[in-house]
Amino acid sequence: MTAPANRALLIAGPTAAGKTALAIAAAERLDGEIVNADSMQIYNGLHLITARPSPGEVARIPHHLFGVADPAERWSAGRWAEAALAACKEIRARGRTPILAGGTGLYFHTLTAGLAPVPEIGPAARAKAAALFDAGGLEALRDEARRLDPASEARIGQGDRQRLLRVVEVGLETGRALSDFQADTQPLLPPGSWHGLVIEPDRAALYDRIGRRFDKMMEAGALAEVEAFAARNLDPDLPAMKALGVPPLIAHLHGELDFDAAIETAKRDSRRYAKRQLTWFRNQTASWPRIVSLDPAAAQAELAGILDEGD
Repeated sequence: MTAPANRALLIAGPTAAGKTALAIAAAERLDGEIVNADSMQIYNGLHLITARPSPGEVARIPHHLFGVADPAERWSAGRWAEAALAACKEIRARGRTPILAGGTGLYFHTLTAGLAPVPEIGPAARAKAAALFDAGGLEALRDEARRLDPASEARIGQGDRQRLLRVVEVGLETGRALSDFQADTQPLLPPGSWHGLVIEPDRAALYDRIGRRFDKMMEAGALAEVEAFAARNLDPDLPAMKALGVPPLIAHLHGELDFDAAIETAKRDSRRYAKRQLTWFRNQTASWPRIVSLDPAAAQAELAGILDEGD
């Protein structure tokens, strides 16, 4: 396939869906380089537990924005987008195709729909929103979101604590509705400069793969990796401290969970996260083509069909 002006390919999907293998196949077909679009794979020190590409995979295709941030930092979607756009520019300058692969829906939304120019949320607004949730749960959070920004609240699905918190935090910090900021946004990737696809496999099959993959992570030394990470005694509210598998394994290391319970909690958290990702991509990227197979060969055949249609 010859992509006009090295048109970027966006590959989205839930955790454990096979994005790495598919991105490598796409890069080999399109003479591309891979840019990370996963919010946890940005941070160093968490190679195994976040399922970053292996050294062998990185040797096959150039990879960008993996392990580039210290876990003591907070990378926003805006900071990632700035770095990703810079990487895409460099890749195109080499005459190659940028392939952005990951599971962080907000990153893809930022590129294709734009990023609202919202000021940084201060600790006071963050703490007040968190206290509201602690005192009254999701119902109280939704009530406050409805008061501050009824347009945004109406678009947020049941149980989506993170988006409700965002609406509340922005309203408390700025006195303006998040939807007002969003009305002023422009796509960061111009229309026609990209195309996207989503891996959307059968949920039961995905859940089974999540469990088997986590077992392999543990066999490869993920517990020792998390132990070394925990030794830094970072703020538990930092994004990297919430990476899938990290909180229950740290709880085990602190004697708060036995080993089997920690493993099952990590797998359960991963299944729940995958469910939220699937829902997000179904709602936010409905027009993108789908790949449904978890079998690598079959998924790559589906990829070839999608790319051929774009010729």
